[in-house]
Amino acid sequence: MLVPIVWSVVTSTTERHGQHSVFVGLDNYIALASDEQFRAGVVNSFVFTAYAEVFKVVLGLSAALLLHHLRRGRAVLAGLLLLPWVVPTVVTAFSWRALLDPIFGSVNMLLTESGIGPILASVHLVDSWPAGWLSEASLAMPSVILVNVWKGVPFFTVAFLAGLKAIPTDQYEAATVDGASSWQRFVHVTLPGLRHVITVTVTLSSIWTFNNFDLIWLLTQGGPGNATAPYVLVAYSKAILQLQYGAGAAVTLAMLPVIGGLVFVLVRLLRRDAGTEPPRRTRAARKARKALPWGIAVAITGLLAWASPHIFWKAAVILGVILLVAAGVGRVVSAFQARGHRRASSLLSRLASGVVLAGLLVFVLVPLYWIAVTAFKSDGQIVMRVNDLWPTPWTLEQFTDLFATKPFGRWYLNTVLVSAASTAVALVCAALAGYALARLRFRGAQGFTVTVLITYVMPGALLFIPLYQLLIGVRLTDSLWSLVVTYPTFTLPFATWLLTGYFSSIPVELEEAALVDGCTRLQAFGRVVLPLAKPGLLAVALFTLTNAWNEFLFAFVFITKDEYKTLPVGMQSMITGDVVPQGQLAAASLLVSIPVVIMYAFGQRFLTEGLTAGAVKG
Repeated sequence: MLVPIVWSVVTSTTERHGQHSVFVGLDNYIALASDEQFRAGVVNSFVFTAYAEVFKVVLGLSAALLLHHLRRGRAVLAGLLLLPWVVPTVVTAFSWRALLDPIFGSVNMLLTESGIGPILASVHLVDSWPAGWLSEASLAMPSVILVNVWKGVPFFTVAFLAGLKAIPTDQYEAATVDGASSWQRFVHVTLPGLRHVITVTVTLSSIWTFNNFDLIWLLTQGGPGNATAPYVLVAYSKAILQLQYGAGAAVTLAMLPVIGGLVFVLVRLLRRDAGTEPPRRTRAARKARKALPWGIAVAITGLLAWASPHIFWKAAVILGVILLVAAGVGRVVSAFQARGHRRASSLLSRLASGVVLAGLLVFVLVPLYWIAVTAFKSDGQIVMRVNDLWPTPWTLEQFTDLFATKPFGRWYLNTVLVSAASTAVALVCAALAGYALARLRFRGAQGFTVTVLITYVMPGALLFIPLYQLLIGVRLTDSLWSLVVTYPTFTLPFATWLLTGYFSSIPVELEEAALVDGCTRLQAFGRVVLPLAKPGLLAVALFTLTNAWNEFLFAFVFITKDEYKTLPVGMQSMITGDVVPQGQLAAASLLVSIPVVIMYAFGQRFLTEGLTAGAVKG
């Protein structure tokens, strides 16, 4: 991790002239000040991140609260809501790209038939009808944000569910005895109890969203124009397409202070909760700390209104409608309770929860349902739009054409090999490193733990340029070894961080008893700790395997030959110009998603346990 970062700093001070690089000092950074493409990329990254995080928090918290109070079917519904997070990003992008197609997409067709589409055009929510959701400058960014929200809400839901389970029930009982309403219990009990989880989750998600490349590239490739191009895509264009490594490295390093600030907040929060940094604040400092979130919210709101007014008021309308509906239902339920109609209020509450959950499930499952049914349609049915919601007749034509005309089997094998190798490296090294950081006492242990966390959240956008240069130097590009060597940069730090938290939750007395009985430290680790850490190890394996399975940026940059491509990059290469083989892409998406969905279905319990005992506990 550190070698590529240092290499990136050095590269940013050079400029390529022919086959040689010339030292230019800070010229690349100075040039960014007048670079319109860079400025647009920075604004796009901030707008994309801010709006996506707001909606993910609102929807994720709503889904978590509904599931937390659900008595029956919670596990099934939680598993269904988790599906968007599970399916690979390439599947997400192609499913939504097909649904939002202006001519053949089901979204425009349904909105037209229902009469909603022309209404949206009449009130100027869209410029024209049928709408070009990904091809019009005013709609492309909201559409990309929508897809990112769809993809990210499950992560927030799982994290918030874990936080809700950690809030003692006696706090709610005491608030109820004191006469607190549902809204008051939410404001004074639930939100303070989730403060840590919300802050950590939003910080982590903001880092990931701010450095997103694959979803935006697969949906719009930064277009139309530069309407959706984030700063990462600007760095890719300069470094890989224009071969100006110094300029590309300068773009990524110019954004490092933003990422560093988020990382600093995250580290302070985790260290404070671990008890290694006790808070020492005066009364004035406590008041300032309470006012700080409101000040940040006002500042961000003002910046968003200035940077993207066409998105701001649309998002405000949607959030306003959501809040008004929630407040109205809550007021009606409270009124029934105040008049003593407990049964009616309970029925109304369950009805409202059912409607909201049904809406969330429709939002989550429709793109996945479209993939499933399109994979079994014939080419004629896909082109003619006949019986769009159901294959008529069912056929395996898309699967046979996929394997006959594309090296899909080879891509599949490449992905399995790279993912398995990355997972094996992560499990072996992270188990040893995580145990050392959790149990052994040595100078610099706390600093090393923080370093592991920092390297985990460092984006691939900062690393792909220097790694590409290093791989070219040792002639490892266009080989699976380029991925096996580089994937540990994001799999190993995360696995170590998660297992450090999990090992810390295992009582140390068990190992001490084994040591007293004559075991060595290594024997105690193998015979006592590892068997107890199986849920954490399975969670790490699941996360690591999924991350390697879905990885796009490194594979996209390092691999150009068909025989070495992984599934995400191979599926992206199936699109030639404006020709999109929807049926074959749907079949490929189904085959890519099934293994991951099966793994999460069997490992969901270990996933939740690994989160609550490790990195995201409140």
